[in-house]
Amino acid sequence: MKLPSALKLPSGLTRVPGPARGVFCVPLATLLCGWLGVLTVCGAVTGGDPEGRNNLADRSELPSGKGLAAACPADQGLKDHPDVIFADDFESGALGAGWDEIRNPQGNVLQFAPVEASEGLGKRCLRVEAHLARDTGGGLTKWFQPADTVFIRFYTRFDPGCDYVHHFVTLRANKGLRGADKWSGFGGAGLKPEGSERFSTAIEPWGNWGRWAPPGRWNFYSYWHEMERSRDGKYWGNSFGVPTAPLIPRDRWICVEFMLKHNTPGQADGEQAFWIDGTLQGHWTGFNWRKTLDLNANALTLESYITDRWTRNPTNVVCFDNVVIARRYIGPVAKR
Repeated sequence: MKLPSALKLPSGLTRVPGPARGVFCVPLATLLCGWLGVLTVCGAVTGGDPEGRNNLADRSELPSGKGLAAACPADQGLKDHPDVIFADDFESGALGAGWDEIRNPQGNVLQFAPVEASEGLGKRCLRVEAHLARDTGGGLTKWFQPADTVFIRFYTRFDPGCDYVHHFVTLRANKGLRGADKWSGFGGAGLKPEGSERFSTAIEPWGNWGRWAPPGRWNFYSYWHEMERSRDGKYWGNSFGVPTAPLIPRDRWICVEFMLKHNTPGQADGEQAFWIDGTLQGHWTGFNWRKTLDLNANALTLESYITDRWTRNPTNVVCFDNVVIARRYIGPVAKR
């Protein structure tokens, strides 16, 4: 098919260094559907959206405010709700009880810490103390029975002196829950997933290469088989951000919730979204997360992972509390 000579490239399209340097290799579908910040082909996400141009939060029909937790003050009894898959408020049991994997280098990273009664979160939380040049922090991992749409809610608090965090809370898709299959979604940094063995998305504080005060702004960091390649030729994850959102405050508890909706294999009908303190801040659609029904998001890693790339403070403390995995929107903790 020959394009009309008057047809112009979508505005904002620029030349990108690569093997075909100086040449625009644009699929016809991309020309017809338009350039919207995220490179889209008739609604299919094929790259990140760090500037939030395709963020649908301001016109989304997803719920906000109160959710499942509203009927359970201080989350008491919430774990028994039929739509709740897993919950941990860290009020009882030993460190890591109820979780499947613990990463606690030399036993010096994870511990319980008290919570002020006025916060309404119970009496204790999980404290992660990461030490630059000695460890990279630590955390907990839980494998769970998957659902078509998964909601993850947790509370977090960054210490007043906490610097940038490299990786945070990650939802991973594995081929199964047993044997080697349950590890298929781990690792693979810098590599593009095949679509049948793994995909992942993480809600993280992002400092924009040191341009924003630590810990930065909330951001999705996602790996899937249609992700965009990085400038160095590798695949380092695609970012989905909201640059106009307020910077993440330190020294106070924040309610963070995110959602992932699986796609129908072969179709770009997957989604992801996140809420801060019960307000929808980011929502993106058009994801082809997977090629097969056998691949499902079924592992949550709760961690604070640091490196010396941007972090300069020798000790960095982050706390977590009231973690919930559910099939429906959870919402903030209800006060007593």
